[in-house]
Amino acid sequence: EGRVEVYHDGKWGTICDDQWDNRDAEVVCRQLGLSGTPKALSWAHYGQGSGPILLDEVQCSGNELSLDQCKKSDWGQQNCDHIEDAGVSCDPFTVVHRLFLLSPAKCCPLLLPPLAEGTVRLAGGRSPAEGRVEVYYNGDWGTVCDDGWTDIGAQVVCRQL
Repeated sequence: EGRVEVYHDGKWGTICDDQWDNRDAEVVCRQLGLSGTPKALSWAHYGQGSGPILLDEVQCSGNELSLDQCKKSDWGQQNCDHIEDAGVSCDPFTVVHRLFLLSPAKCCPLLLPPLAEGTVRLAGGRSPAEGRVEVYYNGDWGTVCDDGWTDIGAQVVCRQL
C-alpha cells in the first residue's frame, strides 16, 4: 500500500486522484503482481509526493494489465496539486512472483514479488497465451490433470495469468 508513482519519459511522478476509484486500484495491484482487495485512496492519504504529477483523470475498467492501457489524460496534462495524490492498498495481498530485472532503459531495477504456492503458467505452447497448464507447488512446477477440466477452469487460469 502507498502513494502511486509512475515512471515516464525519464522521470517519476504521481497520479492525481480525479476519477480515481477501486477499478484503477485493481489495475495497479495487478501491475505490481499483487492480489488482494484493491482499494483506491485519495487526498494524499499516504502523503504528498514531489516533482511532477504525470497522470490525471485515470479511468480503468478494472480488466487492464497496466495503467497505460486505461483511459486517462495525456502524460503531464493535469489540473491538480499534490494534496490530490492517488494511493492504493492491495491488502491483504498475496505475492505472485519475485524476480530482479533491469528495466528496458537499464536505469532502474524492477522488483517482482516471489513465486507463491498456486502460481500458474503455460508451457509448451506456440505462444505465451497457450500451452499446458502448470502449477507451482512445494517449490516445484507440476501439471494439472484434465479430469473434469472445463472452460470455467480455463477462464480461471487465464485470469490468474
